[in-house]
Amino acid sequence: MRWVYIGLGVLLVLFGGVWTLQGLDVLGGSAMSGVTIWAVVGPIVALAGIVLLVIGLRRSRAS
Repeated sequence: MRWVYIGLGVLLVLFGGVWTLQGLDVLGGSAMSGVTIWAVVGPIVALAGIVLLVIGLRRSRAS
């Protein structure tokens, strides 16, 4: 189960980072580029990913 937390955490951090960059119009070529909501949602998703990573890494040390 810990690998699920780690894997999902990594994916959320990556998606959150991309969404943030698209929302800030750093990454272009998407309908999400330059849309402020993605600059807000992206860091929230990335933070959730970091939380899942921490949970997964703590579980792997306990096992």
